[in-house]
Amino acid sequence: MTIIVFLIDTSSSMHQKTYVGGRTTLLDVAKSAVETFVKIRQRSLESRIDRYMLLTFEESPNNIKAGWKENLATFMNELKNLPCYSMTTMGLAVKQAFDILNINRLTSGIDTYGQGRSPFFLETAVIVLITDGGPLSTTSGVHEDFTLPMTNSLPGSELTREPFRWDQRLFALVLRLTGTPAIERDTGLVPSDSSSIDAMCEVTGGRSYSITSHRMLNQCIDSLVQKVQNGVVINFEKIGPDPPPPTNIEKGDDILLVKEELTTNGRECDPTNDLSNMNLLQMQSLGAQNTSWHNCRRMIYVPTRTNQKGFPTGYWPIPESFWPEVTASVLPPRNAHPNVKFACTSSDPMVIENLPFDKYELEPSPLTQYILSRKQPTTCWQVCCVSAL
Repeated sequence: MTIIVFLIDTSSSMHQKTYVGGRTTLLDVAKSAVETFVKIRQRSLESRIDRYMLLTFEESPNNIKAGWKENLATFMNELKNLPCYSMTTMGLAVKQAFDILNINRLTSGIDTYGQGRSPFFLETAVIVLITDGGPLSTTSGVHEDFTLPMTNSLPGSELTREPFRWDQRLFALVLRLTGTPAIERDTGLVPSDSSSIDAMCEVTGGRSYSITSHRMLNQCIDSLVQKVQNGVVINFEKIGPDPPPPTNIEKGDDILLVKEELTTNGRECDPTNDLSNMNLLQMQSLGAQNTSWHNCRRMIYVPTRTNQKGFPTGYWPIPESFWPEVTASVLPPRNAHPNVKFACTSSDPMVIENLPFDKYELEPSPLTQYILSRKQPTTCWQVCCVSAL
């Protein structure tokens, strides 16, 4: 089951008129974007078990328009009747969205605290925040900084340092739509927004989109639908020296070939990245000074194969970052995303006969592009969790 949460900015500034669709308001544009997302998502067979939630910037509990118990019909009805009269309490609204997602996790045991992290035990959730990017405001005034409240009364919340989990990502559609059409034409690339919400999205493994036209909005919705995948986010960090340059690659013909190899299981690199995929490949293949692949936060796709009981299966968990002590009365808190280190030392694949193993696919990233550009499909780089040794 995939949980898709729409967090709509219902502050008064969403009453602003735009040039889109006969001078509609930003709130109308947000509602239309949600409806379009749902229609496109429902074309996929995997959407049959999706659960949709609708949250706003209002005070709790009025902020929950469609939660765990409401069906899609209730969701759509509440969406159509959304007013906007609250303040831009974005930090509190995002925190409440994570709290609602985490309310059942401790009782379900999906996080397996103290037993390692099992990627195949997941409750995939995507939060889509739609806002106008206006100043943040509360009853005490206007604030420039995005602040996420860290206090939490949910049982088990003290076992994770962050309010989110590794299978939860935040994406933000920031509507920078004006009252008159933009003079400059779209370049086809959607930049990240310059507001403080972008950093929060990046921390969870998501990203923000700065939208300045209706065409760009539709492009971002298509991109978001493609990002609804089963998986968990992991921090990858390089240790040791860089690998020696490969000897079997010529500079002239590797870029196009790597671009073709980046399509895996029907998934392609996101066309809305700040840099085009081709430019990024050129940086990785020809720019020796680029080190963005040394440390990156990316999702690994969890295969959707299921057992007879209907849920994904796997064999090996990712170790905890500590060694459990029998005498310890409490478990130390873990980071939301495990830190996996890799060494750029070429090794032969080691597959022991009759010993089961898990195989995961890493989403397109500077790291995957760097590895593919080396054209060494028969070698491996070993990974480990250093603190667990």
